[in-house]
Amino acid sequence: MIETFHGSCLCRTVTYEIQSRPKAVAHCHCSQCRKGHGAAFASYGSVPRGDLRLIQGAEQLTAYRSSESVLRQFCSHCGSSLFWSRDQGEYADWVSIALGTLDTDFTPDKQRHVEVTSKAPWYAIHDDWPQTR
Repeated sequence: MIETFHGSCLCRTVTYEIQSRPKAVAHCHCSQCRKGHGAAFASYGSVPRGDLRLIQGAEQLTAYRSSESVLRQFCSHCGSSLFWSRDQGEYADWVSIALGTLDTDFTPDKQRHVEVTSKAPWYAIHDDWPQTR
């Protein structure tokens, strides 16, 4: 049985569905994710690129290349950060979904914090999830 999750941007101009359970759930503390989300960290889960289907508003997606291999996508109407992906390398066939944009309930089996050496100095991690530098 295929598990389907639905999501959207803040203004609901862009809607999507993913046809698999997000994997590799990570809370990224790097400065790019903090700035892109305007928060202490960004929470993402990854799915195979073929499992993401844009239902509405694909023409409203804007892309920003934040590094040589990373492309971030957001709604051009409301600015919601939706996806990021690599266009080269080992994970080029995966896309990471901003978990805060899911409309369907999702509880990950495991999570982790990444890029914690770049975390905001005003935020303290108070959980027991693994951390990588």
